[in-house]
Amino acid sequence: MTGAEPAHSDSGTETRKPGGLAGAVDWDLAARTGARLAPRGPQVSRERAEAVVADLEEISKAAELPVREVTGLAEGLPIPRAQIVDRSAWVRAAASSMANIAEGDADTDRKPPLGAKTAGLQAGAVLAFLSSAILGQYDPFTGEDGTLLLVAPNMVMVERMLKVDPADFRLWVCLHEVTHRIQFAAAPWIRDYMREQVAILSAVGSEPLTDVVARLAAELRERRQGTADSDSPGGVIGLLRATQAPPQRDALDRLLALGTLLEGHADHVMDAVGPAVVPSVKEIRAKFDNRRRRRMNPIHRLIRALLGMDAKMQQYVRGKKFVDAVVEEVGMERFNTVWTSPETLPLASEIGHPEAWIKRVLA
Repeated sequence: MTGAEPAHSDSGTETRKPGGLAGAVDWDLAARTGARLAPRGPQVSRERAEAVVADLEEISKAAELPVREVTGLAEGLPIPRAQIVDRSAWVRAAASSMANIAEGDADTDRKPPLGAKTAGLQAGAVLAFLSSAILGQYDPFTGEDGTLLLVAPNMVMVERMLKVDPADFRLWVCLHEVTHRIQFAAAPWIRDYMREQVAILSAVGSEPLTDVVARLAAELRERRQGTADSDSPGGVIGLLRATQAPPQRDALDRLLALGTLLEGHADHVMDAVGPAVVPSVKEIRAKFDNRRRRRMNPIHRLIRALLGMDAKMQQYVRGKKFVDAVVEEVGMERFNTVWTSPETLPLASEIGHPEAWIKRVLA
């Protein structure tokens, strides 16, 4: 939003010193570049902007109780305060988070590689593009217990575009993001698990280039012939996966399966709370899903594909189907076994086959 700077717009963190995976990108430069390039939000008065910030602070707190009731998680834990940010502040927070997630791999005494600044500029441009699309985000790697970010200008922009009730829409979005916070509160081990997978992905191997090319060619051939694994990711992420050695490929699969679970569970909770809390939930869901499917110009579609945004949408859909099916079959209490340890997480092959997860974990 322009006309006012939302309260708490500073992420409260600074990016880490370059090193390891974090050192491959100058994240301080990425933050500065992205914040400068981030598009301006919708025009509102200062009074209106301040009212939106105050409303989102209250709604983010109000979302906690119904999420806890539906999930059966985080009972009795304190309710942290959400940070209401503008687009530039979200960029700075995202850059900081990306540096933080690799901190275990960081070597602060090593000079950053020569390409770090170029990569920082590129990353900043990507974050600037994404800054107008993010409604909210739970960042588990910032602060002691993570940070819930709500991007006020994007919330106003989308609720205007969809012509939905602002109070209902803001609560509906907060239900999703609060669910992410509660997931990590119930299973704090997920943070280290994610860092471990990222460390595997960042490991540099000495594999011959011919092996990488051979795997990529095989993937393309299977796609043409229609014999590719239906459970494997498609698009650019699928091609990236095809170039990786088995350890990196397995780590990517674990991260994708976890992300699909987290997003699907949050979407399940959004709808499970129901009209008693969000009266216009069916209208919002229909309009929001239609917005996800809307046609866009070819350039925009290409950028979304390159950034993996379409794959992200598939995570919501496939993950929700998985959670819906398991909860319907065994109930939420038994479903919550999924948060016990890495061994109880669904495998990539089980996301599309929830009965396999039930048999492996709950039998």
